Amino acid sequence: MKLLSSIALAAAVAATLGSALPAQAQERVLNLYSARHYQTDEALYTNFTKATGIRINRIEMGDEPLLERLRTEGAASPADVVLLVDAARLWRAQQDGLFAPVQSKVLMDRIPADLRAPDNTWFAFSSRARVIAYDKSKVKPSDIDTYEKLAAPGNKGKICIRSGSHPYNLSLFGSELERRGEAATTSWLKGIVDNMARAPKGGDTDQIRAVASGECQIAVTNTYYFVRLMKSTKPEDRELVQKVGLIFPNQATSGTHMNISGGAMARNAKNRAEAQAFLEYLASDEAQAYFANGNNEWPVVASAKAANPELASLGDFKRERLSIATIGRQASAAQRLLDRVGFR
Repeated sequence: MKLLSSIALAAAVAATLGSALPAQAQERVLNLYSARHYQTDEALYTNFTKATGIRINRIEMGDEPLLERLRTEGAASPADVVLLVDAARLWRAQQDGLFAPVQSKVLMDRIPADLRAPDNTWFAFSSRARVIAYDKSKVKPSDIDTYEKLAAPGNKGKICIRSGSHPYNLSLFGSELERRGEAATTSWLKGIVDNMARAPKGGDTDQIRAVASGECQIAVTNTYYFVRLMKSTKPEDRELVQKVGLIFPNQATSGTHMNISGGAMARNAKNRAEAQAFLEYLASDEAQAYFANGNNEWPVVASAKAANPELASLGDFKRERLSIATIGRQASAAQRLLDRVGFR
């Protein structure tokens, strides 16, 4: 595969400097702050270093602790690139001034406009869908084939969901707010609260397990949590997958809500050429496969393909085409509506 422009340039510069500088001085590095922690990412980083000679120093932690560290470090931060796993978090970090814009034809050409920030401060590199899981023995798919039907009176006492304030839900609620407006979204959120089988708790996998155990009949989850269970070698997980179905909502209207994993150049990056080279590498077909498969997601570059049979078995579906930046921007307003209706 052809190396992308900045990767090739980085390698050429390194070769040119090789005879002029001492061995220690010519080493090029990239300081990466990542909220990702997947085994397949090791191959991603190794291949980048082989292609460019740029060594990666890596710090891994959760999204919020990572962003708080960036804020605390300020101008002294060593971070060059930041990887996060949610649109709302990327948007908030952008608003907090933690990212620097990147002018790159490679990224402009390969990352769709609705999957990057308008000011080119962050870019999506993989995507996931927020879908509805249901008990196949008790729920008709037609009763939950839209997000709006989660609030239908017929689903009273059936829904399990994680905290409304979690960024995955805030992004979904932000998209609803953008599409339907404040009054309709407030009413919808109140309907979901009224239909809960229990108070929100746990993560998405916990919601799927609650459906399988009969604690509830309907749950909201990201697709990759279900695919993880599909890939599990545990008998209890295989049994769970047989009990639970997935609905890609709103296929006849707006399409299923999508969220992303993405990356950005840190505002105070010291190694900017290396940072841009790495971001461009993540948009290559090879890196897209590693990046997406690491968390059972879809690549965002049209020519890239995920080698993931379980993910592929979910089939094709209509995707929501709202700008990810717009969805992230609505997250704060969605939180105010949650507070208004008592959605914890």
